[in-house]
Amino acid sequence: MSRFWLIFPLLLLYLLDLGSAGYLAPDEPRYASIGREMARTHDFVTPVLDGQPWFEKPPLLYWMIALGRMARLPEEWAARLPVALLSVAFLVFFFNLILREFSSRTAIASTILLATSAGWLAYSYVAVTDLPMAALFTAAMLLALFGEMLPGRRAHGLVAGILLGLAVLAKAFVPVVLFVPAFLIARGKRLAILAGCIAAAAPWHLLAWARNGSAFWRDYFWKQQVLRFYSPELQHVQPFWFYVPVLLAALFPWTPAVALLVRRKMWDDARLRFFALWLLYALLFFSAAKNKLPGYVLPLLPPLAILLAAALEKAGASAKWWLAASTLLLLALPIISAALPQALLNGFKHTTLAGFPALFFLAPAFIVWWLSWTERPSLAMIAAGMTVLFGIAYFKGATLPALDREVSVRAFWRGHRAEIAGACIAPGVRREWVYGLNYYAGHPLPECAADPQPDSIDVRDGHLAIVRRTP
Repeated sequence: MSRFWLIFPLLLLYLLDLGSAGYLAPDEPRYASIGREMARTHDFVTPVLDGQPWFEKPPLLYWMIALGRMARLPEEWAARLPVALLSVAFLVFFFNLILREFSSRTAIASTILLATSAGWLAYSYVAVTDLPMAALFTAAMLLALFGEMLPGRRAHGLVAGILLGLAVLAKAFVPVVLFVPAFLIARGKRLAILAGCIAAAAPWHLLAWARNGSAFWRDYFWKQQVLRFYSPELQHVQPFWFYVPVLLAALFPWTPAVALLVRRKMWDDARLRFFALWLLYALLFFSAAKNKLPGYVLPLLPPLAILLAAALEKAGASAKWWLAASTLLLLALPIISAALPQALLNGFKHTTLAGFPALFFLAPAFIVWWLSWTERPSLAMIAAGMTVLFGIAYFKGATLPALDREVSVRAFWRGHRAEIAGACIAPGVRREWVYGLNYYAGHPLPECAADPQPDSIDVRDGHLAIVRRTP
């Protein structure tokens, strides 16, 4: 079996329509602005947003975006392409390592499950820090646990440490906490892991501290790490159980396969028991934090994909029901597509579901069931994966234009560029729209003063609008 057969379908999957929607949510335009500024000034130590140092996150994503800018890629491609390519590279690595450690069926199934899950796919599309951290951290953990891909225990320990250090540069110190269980059982590799991690992560932290003083640690470590864990000040407070439905939704459409994890025969393999215990440890850690965002649990998806793939293999003939059920979930894609723009703007609690199921997914679901029933499980898994790939292409085509119109400010900016140049931003405009407008304008737009007031950018009927100045 070729080691790199995944590259071409993954590139097609992850690069399709990469620039079809403008920047989404508050983080993407902020991070894109910082990366653009780094490319302009060649200052790769201090992240700067709208003229001010910005220490919310470490610099790895900004460096990636800056490289995209220096390569003269188009706007959204410059920020998103490096993330998408990192995701593809990780998935190829993931497949090859699982192929060495488990069976070919488990390698194929786990890679298909992960690559086509809603959570991994969504965060491979946007230029935020969650995917780089999850990919680098998982690669570090898998190398520390297995690592037979490299000659010598110290060699793969060192590479695991470097990858862990890069994960720290992606999203600060959370990867170190998540890595503790793997570190404890990585006998003979611990010093090499520590050395690699320090060598990769320490230089930027020391340089940023030397250049910016105590303000760096106060914002970067105390506010963004310590307070984010236990203080409600950052306004992302969610209940303790928040990540259970988030994790199940992130697995879409493979969520039904979770039921197979209760089978006793699953747990006769020590490697699978470790992944299960690690998942529980990580889930409890994230759940204990006061502030919660959906992307935080992205590192849980690769180990969970391995567990689900092993469960499908051990399920034998009964796997056909779970694969068919997963394929049938694609019937809901038109409903999800119609609801997603409002869900991103107002939250899922305030979104009304409407639309009709995509009945054309009934035939592929039957084919997947029939292939499993005729004892061709690998073909059934590949058929299910191909059906999901088609579903993803359908979903992107239906959803991304709507996101560009309703969630991103790019379409508004393109249609009102001349008016926006001399306008101010009214107080009621959403902060993600403010960041987006500032990005596309290339500088911070002024806030509206009371009097006199120029033309303003305000919200009318839930959409951005230019409000003309009263003579």
